[in-house]
Amino acid sequence: MGDLFWPGDDRAGDHFTSESFLEAMVAVEEEWAGVDLDGVVGPDHLEWLENESEVGGNPVIGLVERLRDGTGIARLHRGLTSQDVVDSALMRMAEAAVADLLGDLDRIVDGLAALATAHRDTPMVARTLTQHAIPTTFGFRVAQWLTGVLDARDDVRRLAFPAQLGGAAGTRAGMVELGRDVALDPLPWHTTRASVTRIGDALAGCTDACGRIANDVLAMGRPELGELAEGSGGGSSTMPNKANPVLSVLVRRAALTTPQLAATLHLAAASQVDDRADGGWHAEWATLRDLVRRTLVAVSQTHDLLDGLEVRPDRMARTLAGAGDDVLAEQRSLAEQAGHDPAPSYLGQAGAIVDAVVHRATVPNTLPKTQENR
Repeated sequence: MGDLFWPGDDRAGDHFTSESFLEAMVAVEEEWAGVDLDGVVGPDHLEWLENESEVGGNPVIGLVERLRDGTGIARLHRGLTSQDVVDSALMRMAEAAVADLLGDLDRIVDGLAALATAHRDTPMVARTLTQHAIPTTFGFRVAQWLTGVLDARDDVRRLAFPAQLGGAAGTRAGMVELGRDVALDPLPWHTTRASVTRIGDALAGCTDACGRIANDVLAMGRPELGELAEGSGGGSSTMPNKANPVLSVLVRRAALTTPQLAATLHLAAASQVDDRADGGWHAEWATLRDLVRRTLVAVSQTHDLLDGLEVRPDRMARTLAGAGDDVLAEQRSLAEQAGHDPAPSYLGQAGAIVDAVVHRATVPNTLPKTQENR
């Protein structure tokens, strides 16, 4: 099912839906109790459970009641607390979503590496603060896109999704009383929320990288430039002549909204108090849902955007030529200071930088030196 408030939401599939949340919570209870709960609670119970959730402040209380009634197994949930179930379910869902996200990121990396290689030496004018600067290449511009995506992918790959097993106040007292032997790894994290904020930061990093690409497509696709174009632009409700860069607009939309969602997760983490928080924890659930789904959608749309991207080297060359000698003013000044005539080309290490970034993209698990020792 789509979402009229967020066109393209269906690209996120079943990730972080109410149905998948219910399935994940049941799976947590099932694993803890060591029983088969298949078919005991299903989508037809969602409306009832949603109403019950308001009574208890979370969906686990009503869920456990329904599971016990449906199975007659009184030991279900014993030793756990509601937060254990919700947190563990969120981590299960996040891990599944990240697996799909990485697939799309890998495809984007492959596409950008090929695009950077193909246009390694395609000349265009560099722009700084919106103005013409010096000559560059489109391959160099793409290498910057690629670097952003690679950095984001590295952060996503580092994510961990620990289960939550703390009991009533994180001490596992009930579990010990019941004779449950629970490993110390991972430790309970009821009020230390780095596992959640790290996911938020990594996802926002993905939309940062995608938004940066979309911004360039939007700017370079303006009719007066025409250096890039979406392969299949969208229409207009009133102007049949328009081919709006819809994918770029939608990706930019996500990039403008996900940082605030990640910030909400940090605010919730900073609001933790006592041994289980009053509201800070509750604020995470829908926030993480929106962040996950919007990131999945944006990354999928970025893949399609790049897959159909039209590159127009002739327009890039025309713009560079139209900039005249001004784009070589820095070169002339520096050559005069160095005491020699200007070189035929003023591209510096642009080509070598493209090669290095493409190499990073094509060599498995290669991290830049600035990240190796984090």
